[in-house]
Amino acid sequence: MSKSNQLRATSILNVPSLAPQPGGLTYVQPRASEHHKSCHLPPPKSLIPSFSNSRFLHTGLTNTIKSPSRSFAFPKARMSSMPASHGHNEACCNIPPVVSSGYNKKGDYEELGGFKSYVTGPKDAEKGIVVIFDIFGYFDQTLQGADILAYSDEHTKHKVFMPDWFEGKPVPIECYPPKTDKQKEDLGKFFEKHSPPSVAEKVPKYVKALQEKYPNIKSWAILGYCWGGKVAALVSSGSSNPFSIAAECHPAMVDPSEASSIKVPLILLASKEEPVDKVKEFESKLNVPKHVETFSDQIHGWMAARADLSDPRVKEEYTRGYKTVLEFFGKHWK
Repeated sequence: MSKSNQLRATSILNVPSLAPQPGGLTYVQPRASEHHKSCHLPPPKSLIPSFSNSRFLHTGLTNTIKSPSRSFAFPKARMSSMPASHGHNEACCNIPPVVSSGYNKKGDYEELGGFKSYVTGPKDAEKGIVVIFDIFGYFDQTLQGADILAYSDEHTKHKVFMPDWFEGKPVPIECYPPKTDKQKEDLGKFFEKHSPPSVAEKVPKYVKALQEKYPNIKSWAILGYCWGGKVAALVSSGSSNPFSIAAECHPAMVDPSEASSIKVPLILLASKEEPVDKVKEFESKLNVPKHVETFSDQIHGWMAARADLSDPRVKEEYTRGYKTVLEFFGKHWK
């Protein structure tokens, strides 16, 4: 392997700072010492692990992931039964029973703004939510979450849109974590191509396409999981932000320096794997209506692809996570 390819192969461990992006977005890759420990947690069974930070390493006890064509052995994270560290408001939503496996999606796929997009929600909705998934693309846990956001608020109708930024080429699960030099090089190229700031730059234009197709939607929200949480932070803190409210669910690379630039209400739900000090500092620098909560016994990714919904405690907190987001939206999204 050439020296340049070797460097790319190791870039997932120590990616240099990226130059400022067009539109005023600046992204600084954290150093290895800043990466939180979720990079060492493996995905639980019958689901796909999500992006936790830029090292992308997992180790631990074995578990199994199944896809339509194959199954993979992965470690299983251990959890305690500790309650979440903060309370939440009285319910304003009616979340249906969460399906542990074999979920049948309620929405469909459309081509919007040049991207295949999962679309779900009532036709007459006047509020829209753009959901940014993790690096593994569409999976049942994330699609079910989108349907919950679309149909569970008793007072407000939401149309939810989940674009495929990777154009059908997410990170292949069999290459994660990378074991060979080729896999490391390919993963490095993936993140070079799909860095959070490069995707964040596309979001405002995508929303414009949605506005043209769905003129009845008058107000927009963004919600991001893991890698997508970083995208949500960059967009909502940028000068071209088209959203009225934002949510970050177990976000990757929490950066307190972005908080003071966010001008819309924001909810951040952290797992036990996000760095406590950075989450607290981020919260302290927010100057908008906010709800920052740590789900102390949940792994990074529990509301998206890594949600082991066969575990009763995970299912409970998965449900409560969406309930908390919807309550915050109901209270602060005007």
